[in-house]
Amino acid sequence: MSFIVDPPSTQGLQLLTRWGPDFSIQHWAWLWIAAGLVTIAAAFLRVGRDRWGFLAALVPPAVWAIAYLSAVIGGEYSRGAWVAAWYLTSHVGVILWASTVPEYDVPPAPRKARRAEGG
Repeated sequence: MSFIVDPPSTQGLQLLTRWGPDFSIQHWAWLWIAAGLVTIAAAFLRVGRDRWGFLAALVPPAVWAIAYLSAVIGGEYSRGAWVAAWYLTSHVGVILWASTVPEYDVPPAPRKARRAEGG
C-alpha cells in the first residue's frame, strides 16, 4: 500500500516502468494487492483447492525478482542481485516450501449414535 501512497525510487525496477506512465510503480503495487486478495480468498477453500492462492502469492515477488535481475544483467543496478536473491529466498522460496507442506482434512463430525434395532 505504501507504494501507492508514497512511491519509492524505481531504481532497479526499470523493466516494470519503462513502458511509460501507464506502467508506474503505483500500478504495479496493485498487482501485490490483487494477489494478496486472491491468496486470502484461497486460504478459505478446502484443502487441496488452494493452489490458486499459492500461484497468486508467487507472481508479485517473482516479477520483482525478474525486474531486479534484469537491471543487474543490463548494468543498471548492480545491487539488484541482492534484492532479487532476497525476493527469491524469503518470498518465492518460502511460498514454494509452504505449498509442499502436507495438509490434512479435518475429520468429519462424528455421527450420532444409532439406536439399537428393536429397542
